[in-house]
Amino acid sequence: MDTNLTGKTALITGGSLGLGKAMAQAFHAEGANVAIVARRQAQLDAAVAEISANNGGEIAAFVCDVTDPNSVSETHSAVTDRFGGVDILVNNAGQSATKPFLEISDEEWQNDIDLKLMAAVRMTRLVWPHMQAQGWGRVINLLNVFAKTPDAKTAPTSVTRAAGMALTKVLSAEGAAHNILVNAMLIGFIKSDQIRRMHEASGSNDSLDEYIAHFGQRFPMGRIGEAEECANLGLFLASEASSYITGCAINMDGGLCKVV
Repeated sequence: MDTNLTGKTALITGGSLGLGKAMAQAFHAEGANVAIVARRQAQLDAAVAEISANNGGEIAAFVCDVTDPNSVSETHSAVTDRFGGVDILVNNAGQSATKPFLEISDEEWQNDIDLKLMAAVRMTRLVWPHMQAQGWGRVINLLNVFAKTPDAKTAPTSVTRAAGMALTKVLSAEGAAHNILVNAMLIGFIKSDQIRRMHEASGSNDSLDEYIAHFGQRFPMGRIGEAEECANLGLFLASEASSYITGCAINMDGGLCKVV
């Protein structure tokens, strides 16, 4: 299966930790030049140091607040100055935000829309002309399973992620004629910084590993996923191996979601 990305440039938002970092590692190992984008310089620097220690393409870090249109535009310009046009975009920035509906303020709604929907809209709009001109591109939107099966007290995340799924389908229809493939990965529970924060907030006396093991027992496969497992799917979708797949929302959740 051809997953070589030599000569391609990938931009990954939320690329300093968790799933974004795992994707950066996978893409870099397959020869891509990788731009990782996040808000914190120290975490970006640590990720670059770790990833660049292995053979692969080039990797560079860019500080960006993806909720700020000017920051997004400036970051895109900096990435293209360094690597040229972006061939692969992974819209990964986000965080879990869930509350009972009546407790969610207008400000919280707007913050979630800016972080999870508008950041993807703005970054995709910037990279799209290059992809269109060259007749090749990949956009991967990382969402979650609540986009398909929202439950009580899962807003605003479930709503903005559902919007991201609709955006995926719209873009896939517009990009198909230009060989721009747009897909979404709907994540369940994966070992990541989010799980670490959940452990800290729980007040559990278990170690993090024990907490993860117990937490995973509630799921069909008896465990939560590894970031590297998500990265494998992302690498497939970014490569020529996925050349006839577009407009799909693929569950990456170990069987958690009740719908296909």
